[in-house]
Amino acid sequence: MNLDTLASQLHNTSTDKGFWEPLSRMENQDTFIFYAKQIAMIQSEATEVLEALRKSHGPDKVVEELADIIIRTLDLWKGLTIYDSEEYPSLEEMVMSKSITNQSRPKLHGVKG
Repeated sequence: MNLDTLASQLHNTSTDKGFWEPLSRMENQDTFIFYAKQIAMIQSEATEVLEALRKSHGPDKVVEELADIIIRTLDLWKGLTIYDSEEYPSLEEMVMSKSITNQSRPKLHGVKG
């Protein structure tokens, strides 16, 4: 299964559980706020990884929280492909493209002294 297919499955579950329902009632200007909240939830999951590490909750908790980041990210991507008026590229293809780009970058690229 590729990322795009997994994203569709995850998004279907999220939609079935009502997480995308508010979007259908919003005006265009409010959709930005909805997407911003989705991104904030991804950030929140990243904070939970940090807390699991800081409080030594163990590898299972750390990986669980990392999984939540991936799930929320894939769900958001799929939602954007469905509800946004822009056309979004394949996430699978973009991840592969970026991984190739990153392989060609110099060591610690973008990090300042």
